[in-house]
Amino acid sequence: MSLKYDRGKHTDDFLIHLYKELLLPRMIEEKMLLLLRQGKISKWFSGIGQEAISIGATLALEHDEFVLPMHRNLGMFTARKVPLERLFAQFQGKMSGYTKGRDRSFHFGTTELHIVGMISHLGAQMGLADGIALGERLKKSKRIALVVTGDGGASQGEFHEALNVAAVWNLPIIFVIENNGYGLSTPSQEQFVFKKFIDKGVGYGMDAVRVDGNNVIAVYDAVEKIAMSMRKKPKPVILECMTFRMRGHEEASGTRYIPQELFDQWGKKDPVENYEKFIVKEGLLDEKGCDKIKKEIADKIGKALAIAFAEELADSDIDREYADLFFPYKQAVIEPAGDNKQELRLVDAISQGLKQSLQKYDNLIVMGQDIAKYGGVFKVTEGFVEEFGIERIRNTPLCESAIVGAALGLSIQGYKAVMEMQFADFVTCGFNQIINNLAKVHWRWGQNADVVIRMPTGAGVNAGPFHSQSNEAWFFHTPGLKVVYPAFPGDAKGLLAASIEDPNPVMFFEQKALYRSVSEDVHEDYYTTEIGKARLVREGSSVTIITYGIGVHWSIELLDQHPEISADLIDLRTLMPFDESAILSSVKKTGRALILHEDTLVGGIGGELSAFISEHCFEFLDAPVKRCASLDTPIPFSANLEEAFLPQSRFIEELKGVLEY
Repeated sequence: MSLKYDRGKHTDDFLIHLYKELLLPRMIEEKMLLLLRQGKISKWFSGIGQEAISIGATLALEHDEFVLPMHRNLGMFTARKVPLERLFAQFQGKMSGYTKGRDRSFHFGTTELHIVGMISHLGAQMGLADGIALGERLKKSKRIALVVTGDGGASQGEFHEALNVAAVWNLPIIFVIENNGYGLSTPSQEQFVFKKFIDKGVGYGMDAVRVDGNNVIAVYDAVEKIAMSMRKKPKPVILECMTFRMRGHEEASGTRYIPQELFDQWGKKDPVENYEKFIVKEGLLDEKGCDKIKKEIADKIGKALAIAFAEELADSDIDREYADLFFPYKQAVIEPAGDNKQELRLVDAISQGLKQSLQKYDNLIVMGQDIAKYGGVFKVTEGFVEEFGIERIRNTPLCESAIVGAALGLSIQGYKAVMEMQFADFVTCGFNQIINNLAKVHWRWGQNADVVIRMPTGAGVNAGPFHSQSNEAWFFHTPGLKVVYPAFPGDAKGLLAASIEDPNPVMFFEQKALYRSVSEDVHEDYYTTEIGKARLVREGSSVTIITYGIGVHWSIELLDQHPEISADLIDLRTLMPFDESAILSSVKKTGRALILHEDTLVGGIGGELSAFISEHCFEFLDAPVKRCASLDTPIPFSANLEEAFLPQSRFIEELKGVLEY
């Protein structure tokens, strides 16, 4: 026998239970491989040879402690007692699966069983673990979180960011690294040059433990020991589990790239076969006893498969597809309690809306770079630490991806989260978490993302190509996100409060040049403004100007300079969902439309709005729909170059062209 087991304190009953738990994922996998060859499932990522990690780790935790598995951790799902018929329906794309046929294999979660599944981008769930563990700390619970990655996935920036945040915040997370020697077909020596992942512990200032990942008792004991210590004194730990996968990355890729001697070597350390020999040697079961358990498991698998196979494939329902994009929510607009107003700049209104939301929701956490004592680079959160404390106004390391992920993790724990993206430009570093996690998580498996990301954006401050670009179209294009972009202080306050109330993900854009250049009287009390409702700023009859953000102020200035132009001026305020009825009613009245935005022309929001108007108002139009936007180049730094880049100087000529057509 190649593995040596130390039963230690474990009872006979527990050791037999461990055997049953190990057998179940192995026997499911063997059945799935057969079904794959029969064409009854489309793809399979095998964890054969790695079951001891999933089973040992999961059973060592409390049932209400979150686990965040990868695609070789079937045992984590079975150990958490995911109903097999639903699991098999998930594999087959059936409606009773956890994603209603929208995603495959282990790309799902269930908060009922405290499982948060992966997305295909591997390390992305590690940031979520930060948020989940942070939620446990804020609740002052004794619970911990356990998240899994592979040796290949550990090369990603998500890995570093998540470990760094966990270390800085002393989060109770076990970071399990399944070191199976390969990232798909790439061997470890082509992935990294260090010899052991536990060597990374020193660099992060955290403990690191290495264990034989094929020895289920060793894994269980290691996780149990770490967890017990962590519950007393929260801090993250790296647990490196040495193992090997006995199949390909996924079945279609095969195993030709792996030397046969590795299979021979690791085959002798099979975690299921060796453990069975151990319990037989210990006298806990004989061959007949083992066969009886296997038959019981086979029957259980067969019955669950019959249920899953009997179900029809997921039917297409367009209304359901759209309905499931967002957590069901109907906004109830809150009017201010009194009539008292004060003059506020845009930045002050945003600050006041955020502060009053923090007062209203004691489960609201604000995160971002330099937002605590410094108050943020634009001073939106200045003084907040004194009122709300550093637990709720959290400075973060410079790692946008991990913090967006942590915001989603907090939402899973029942918190509201606001993240300040120091500049909207920096969102590229957290793009994956927004596009593939925040935007899709409810549609995929019904988990809402109660997250607002504040996006200081735009030009007018001569900050150049990395601090001034307009990128709202990226998110306008992404189903599952709401995009808000106010132009006035009163709207900014009400819309920010409404965005925080909304249990769905909102990208909240704030034009930096307007922060201290526009002001108006704003209600002092807490109130909300309707998301998805445009504002008619000016009313006219000759043309409809549709815009948002600084474009609204450019339009007001132009119309003031040209009183002969009679125009409806629509401030969208919300870009997604945009106010279709406001646009249609105005354009049908005026017969002409110009869409103005600060963003570049090609691929901007104006193109979609233009198509929408053309499709729905064609017979009412007296001129082609016109777009006026910035040049299709990066935004320059120099003031005169920036002025030429922006559409303001071209606006009047474009508008006259529409009017004179």
